Amino acid sequence: MDDTTHEAIVNRDEPIPVIRIPSRHDAPTTPEQKQRTRDKIKDQVTNFKGKLNEYGTPETKQSIQDRFLNGIMSQIIPPDDLGDSDEADDSAMRSPGSQKDRRSRAYVDRPNFSLPLMSANFRRFNARVGVIFLLQNRLIHLFTWVQPTATLSFLAVYSLLCLQPHLLPVLPLIGLLFWVMVPSFLARHPAPKNDPRVEPNYWGPPLAPPSRVKPVPEMSKDFFRNMRDLQNSMDDFSTLHDAANEFVTPYTNFSDEGVSSMLFVAFFVLGCAAFVGGNVVPWRVVALVAGWTATIIGHPEAQKVLLSSSNLSHLQQHMEIAQLKLRAFIAHDILLDSPPERRQVEVFELQKYHIYSSTWEPWLFCPSPYSPLSPPRIAGARPKGTQFFEDVQAPTGWVWRGKKWALDLASREWVEQRMVSGVEIETEGERWVYDMSDEVVEGMGSPVAKGAKKGKGQRGPKSGWEEGSSAAEQRRGEWRRRRWVREVERLGVGG
Repeated sequence: MDDTTHEAIVNRDEPIPVIRIPSRHDAPTTPEQKQRTRDKIKDQVTNFKGKLNEYGTPETKQSIQDRFLNGIMSQIIPPDDLGDSDEADDSAMRSPGSQKDRRSRAYVDRPNFSLPLMSANFRRFNARVGVIFLLQNRLIHLFTWVQPTATLSFLAVYSLLCLQPHLLPVLPLIGLLFWVMVPSFLARHPAPKNDPRVEPNYWGPPLAPPSRVKPVPEMSKDFFRNMRDLQNSMDDFSTLHDAANEFVTPYTNFSDEGVSSMLFVAFFVLGCAAFVGGNVVPWRVVALVAGWTATIIGHPEAQKVLLSSSNLSHLQQHMEIAQLKLRAFIAHDILLDSPPERRQVEVFELQKYHIYSSTWEPWLFCPSPYSPLSPPRIAGARPKGTQFFEDVQAPTGWVWRGKKWALDLASREWVEQRMVSGVEIETEGERWVYDMSDEVVEGMGSPVAKGAKKGKGQRGPKSGWEEGSSAAEQRRGEWRRRRWVREVERLGVGG
């Protein structure tokens, strides 16, 4: 196994420290648990090293275990579920209410999930990711005062940029010159080594080939150093993610509506104040003080003082007192006693005229009036609904407010609101709205509904307000309906 690769950029220093944030649900880790974790990691590393051939390089052919694992994963995660078919994308684009996935192959031409491709991309990424960990390690050394002269130099440059912000575009140019161009030139014109008789001279033709950053070879020490830092970075991200869910999300997701409402009002006021008075704030001084404060806090001596047991206990006491005062303020000033939302739902009782008995037969309770010129009626579709009143359910997320349904006596209003045509309204009695016969509808210039049956025996009885009229008998159609209403209340969900 190779030790180092000089052309590669790798963090060859100590491992990057892992972030540890105390949780409310942390359980004490026993030495036995730690030992079991170490043994498990050693077994995994041993199994990984065992996949080398006799020359110390990875095997090109898949072993039986790898092929068996690939077969199991292909059964657990079928390609049909991972791939985005064109039909699914087209249906998603056609449906107006569906949410489009911008990661779909309809928008981005990228390969689907594949275990061999995943393994190859991980190896390529791990061989080239050392520059990120090296930069991370240098920043940690800088802000922890490992070299005080480097930290003080950084503070001097930072202070200059805060006081003269127009020099900020110069920073990347200087970095490109002194950290990229100059080392590349020195690599092509190396100074003589171990020969004091020859002085360094940068004139003349180049003495060495141009330098290029090469990825670390697989199974080298640098490769495993990158894996070590990558594993620690994944742990850092998971720790920060869980800490945000535990300490930030409960205050912002309105699980406690009083606290979240107070924070919303405070952020809104601060946003308005920043929008109006942001030009009078000395941002250069603020950035200068904030940068110096954050850097000084990272000093080891400052860490000892700040993280001492006495200071931590005092800080905890002050935080508890502040929380109590905040809770009292929220309970006194933030009022969330508004009643739940209420609305009115409707259902239409639909009846059909029976030809042989010359009576109206109860048919269904429908969510729509099934009017003569409605799209389902024109398409010849039958009405859909429930046969009994008790089977009518409240909308999802709502509960019934009253115990009974109420008949809508203003039948003319809901007919006019829906612009229903081809019907006859009963303004007294049971408030039925009748279909008009096909002959009357054709005489009014309206199209005849498809599927509507014609015949003299399909005319309904007389209405109460046209009783005794000979014309009324000729105007009845096949269906009649009336509207029932009931109040619902939105169902609350606890946090």
